[in-house]
Amino acid sequence: MNSRERVRLTLNHQEPDRVPLDLGASPVTGMHVSSVYKLRQALGLDSPGTPVKVGEPYQMLGEIGPDLLDALGADVVPLWGRQTMFGYPLEDWKPWTFFDGTPVLVPGGFNTHPEPNGDILMYPEGDRSLPPSGRMPAGGFYFDAVVRQPPIEEDRLDPAENLEEIQLISDADLAYYEREAQRLFTHTDKALLGNFGGTGFGDIALVPGIQLRHPKGIRDMTEWYMSTVTRRDYIWKVFEGQCEIGLENLKRIHARVGEKIHILYVSGTDFGAQNGPFIAPKAYRDLYQPFHKIINDWVHENTSWKTFIHSCGSVVKLYPDYIAAGFDILNPVQTSAAGMDPNTLVEEFGERVTFWGGGVDTQGTLPFGTPEEIRTQVCERMKIFGRGGGFVFNPIHNVQAGIPVENLLALYQAVEAYRHYPLG
Repeated sequence: MNSRERVRLTLNHQEPDRVPLDLGASPVTGMHVSSVYKLRQALGLDSPGTPVKVGEPYQMLGEIGPDLLDALGADVVPLWGRQTMFGYPLEDWKPWTFFDGTPVLVPGGFNTHPEPNGDILMYPEGDRSLPPSGRMPAGGFYFDAVVRQPPIEEDRLDPAENLEEIQLISDADLAYYEREAQRLFTHTDKALLGNFGGTGFGDIALVPGIQLRHPKGIRDMTEWYMSTVTRRDYIWKVFEGQCEIGLENLKRIHARVGEKIHILYVSGTDFGAQNGPFIAPKAYRDLYQPFHKIINDWVHENTSWKTFIHSCGSVVKLYPDYIAAGFDILNPVQTSAAGMDPNTLVEEFGERVTFWGGGVDTQGTLPFGTPEEIRTQVCERMKIFGRGGGFVFNPIHNVQAGIPVENLLALYQAVEAYRHYPLG
């Protein structure tokens, strides 16, 4: 059974030959570049000092190359866009050294000149004549958005200003997606996950507009969250415009890539904290669910794609609403959060959705546990989530920096040891 067949069966809640594995097919299922470097070195894929590309600079995610995918037996590949979150293209690679000494390659638009205090600033489109839109603290691991909120004049607020970055897709991008989908579909046997953007309603990582030269509208995170209550009509109009453009883009993309992709990354908007949702289920149903449903309904009526939502934290109270909105796949399945017990999740929701994540606790076990504790947890999660299909193994969110290399090896050795059906 090849990877594509394995993922298709799993998403249809049938047991394949083994549990599928994802590493790096989305912006929330990847690995920090320093951990990618350590893993590649430990597996003997590179000679010492060989740099790893930073495929997503905002989170400093490392490129997961075909050789690493094959070494781990991963089953999913990403279909990315051509630009970074900061708005400059993924090209003109140049060497850079991370704070911890990891040798990496970064795109040409990446700012390589630290501030006097050691911080690294990032600029929209890589243009240092503009105010910075991102900051990595000295010794840090990824960027924080720099809020560039213009003064808010209530009588002049225009929802169109919060749609500046949501544009109809260009012919050049359509041609790129068509070429890349064909290449990945033809030259690999893996399932394709489409990361096209534009449908993450209220994704707080996107609200500041870090790729925009001079963002307008509501761009401060706190102000945005308050506005979902105090300026609800404004937010609704933003979502309405975003939905219209996002849907049109999906139609155009589907006309070019067809059924070569298998999973669509729809939303990365977080709704949960460690101890529960930070939004009431009714508020989700009133403001977000209508737009999620429009997107999911179109996808299901016109394609064979499965739809993917990422939402961190304790969101079990929102799972019924995600399912009612039409999502097929739930991620990251943060089992360390309140109420997110794996057995309970599978019993209540396992027949209706695919769990993509939850494979190992990245808050505690992976960074701080022993290799044996990691192996034990991976075995348990395979047995719980994997029975009957409907489970793609991934750690909970991205694998972070600072993980001991022996723990990284233990993780993927355990995946290989315990992923084969019949489980256990």
